[in-house]
Amino acid sequence: MTDEAYEPKIIGFLCNWCSYAGADLAGTSRLKYPPNLKIIRVPCSGRVSPELVMRTFREGADGVMVLGCHIGDCHYSTGNHRTARRMPVLKALLEFTGIESERFLVKWISASEGGLFVETVREFTEAVRRLPPMRRALHEAEPASGVRVPEW
Repeated sequence: MTDEAYEPKIIGFLCNWCSYAGADLAGTSRLKYPPNLKIIRVPCSGRVSPELVMRTFREGADGVMVLGCHIGDCHYSTGNHRTARRMPVLKALLEFTGIESERFLVKWISASEGGLFVETVREFTEAVRRLPPMRRALHEAEPASGVRVPEW
């Protein structure tokens, strides 16, 4: 595969109550966004663990998005607070393991923000597209930890 043909694989974990509904609004409004995103609907962004994000990268994702309700609007009261506390630590862990933090995005998008959803997907896809494919990036870069990158 050449760099010119490279299309990033992006996985989006979307909160059922807000971000997924925002994606649905984008679809019913016939707003177009890159087909690189594969959506996984989750009950709450707070249910997306750092281990799940790391596994998603390990399984071949070039980028991962976690989209949830705006702070204060969580259907489960504090789920997005949990996300807000855990994900910055995950970004540091990604850097430590040799994965660029630009490959990971956390954002709050409500059910009424279909346009923001589309804009976010477009911008994130372009940002990830500027990076090398994940498998090549992991094998070219020596992780900060000095640990050998496994063959997948």
